[in-house]
Amino acid sequence: MADNDSVLAAAAQWAGAPLALATVVSTWGSAPRPRGSHMLVHGDGRFEGSVSGGCVESDILATAAQVIAGAPAVLKHYGVADDAAWEVGLPCGGKIDVLVQPVRDAGFPPALFAAIGEARARGEAFSIATDLASGQSREGSEGDFVNRYDPPRRLLIVGAVQIAQALAGLARELGIAVTVIDPRARFLTEERFPGVTLDDRWPDEAIEALKPDPATAIVTLSHDIKIDDPALIAGLASPAAYVGSLGSRRSHAARIERLKAAGVGEDAIARIDAPVGLDIGAIGPAEIALSIAAAMVGAFNGRR
Repeated sequence: MADNDSVLAAAAQWAGAPLALATVVSTWGSAPRPRGSHMLVHGDGRFEGSVSGGCVESDILATAAQVIAGAPAVLKHYGVADDAAWEVGLPCGGKIDVLVQPVRDAGFPPALFAAIGEARARGEAFSIATDLASGQSREGSEGDFVNRYDPPRRLLIVGAVQIAQALAGLARELGIAVTVIDPRARFLTEERFPGVTLDDRWPDEAIEALKPDPATAIVTLSHDIKIDDPALIAGLASPAAYVGSLGSRRSHAARIERLKAAGVGEDAIARIDAPVGLDIGAIGPAEIALSIAAAMVGAFNGRR
């Protein structure tokens, strides 16, 4: 999945300005950016996003300027076949095709950006199909190239403990929106959790209100059954991509019995990643947070 959040934010900010959109439509070998990655170019030369991590961006900017000036969409091919590979190419050995479109009705209609944003706000995916010969894009899932825009990834952390502080920071660096849930006001402070959303409701109430979707991860860290168990019950009733809980194998065995007694089915209980995180021999809050982040990203990417 390509991370295009910053590009979508720029599109909203630059709405109405002359723009061009560059998109990676095919990749081979060691391509530095995945298929579907965008780079949005403003008429004044500013840009947001990347299609190659810096290898071909200068050429894309020049092409985008031509498209903004009225030239039709163009499909660019980049690789290492010529002597200019270090100047305009991919010295890593990969190959990519990049489509550069004008952001207008005869190209990438501006209304599609708003449609993507509305779908993501509802927690829904949105697909755009593009005819590569004409450079025309439209809503749909059938075409030469189809780009799927998934809802923004979210992490709901239950328990404002030290591991949660490290995990919140890692998640933010990964572009994941973080909400820390804890009814204990002394734990839940902006000083301890800068730049994230704080929710002091009881976890089951908060999780039900936040409506976890397949782009949401839920991790319980409080080690207090009065806080963690209701959160797990609410989380397992949702389609969240990942549900993890801190604790030893022994404490998780006891947790399983409590959840069964509360009416949670075995299939739902089997979804819990516990002890939480990848087994990397983690020691201390920062390493434990790293193991949790890795497991969570794996779940988002369909790997468990």
